[in-house]
Parts: sequence; C-alpha cells; structure tokens
Amino acid sequence: MNNQNQNKVQNPETPVPKTPQMNERDFINDLLSTEKYMKSSYDTAINEASHQELYQDILSIYNETADMQRNLYNLMFQKGWYSLEKAETQKISQSHQQFTDYENQFPYSLH
Repeated sequence: MNNQNQNKVQNPETPVPKTPQMNERDFINDLLSTEKYMKSSYDTAINEASHQELYQDILSIYNETADMQRNLYNLMFQKGWYSLEKAETQKISQSHQQFTDYENQFPYSLH
C-alpha cells in the first residue's frame, strides 16, 4: 500500500450505475455545487446589505444554505463519494506556526 492511500480517509464507495443518465451521485454532487454557489452569493449579499432587516433575512437564508451544503457533503462522504487526506503532524505544526507569526504582526492581540 503506498503512502498516499494510507493518508486517505474514505468510506466504502456506494456503487452507482455507469450510464449516460445522471445517477444518485451526479444529482447529489450537482446539488452540492449549487449550494456552494448559492452560499457564496448570499455571502456577497450579506456584505452589501444596507438595511438591518434585509441583512438578518439573508443571514438566516445563508445559514440554512450552509447547513444544507454541510449535510450534502456529509452524505457524499458517508457514501464514499468524497475522500479526505489525513494531515501530517509536521504540516499542522508548520501551519500553526505560520498563523502564530501572522497573529504576532497584528497591532492588537486576538487573545
């Protein structure tokens, strides 16, 4: 087994028909892409909303969209259609140090 496979986190893949027609995986992947696009668009709308009630309404929809995006991602991961790569301890330490260095550059403390 090569090192890349040892670092992969994935559930057993749920089989889907290999036909020209869209299958369950295709539909869910399409929904996930749509939710990601909508979430990004709502994010822009939130940043540009000048009216407080409109801001609150869009924020509520944004949160629902973010939850749906997460649920679709979890479903795809559960069915083995989405995989992750384990982070190496050294890379985590390097990233932590990098952001600690950035934090130390701020004129105020985030603690």
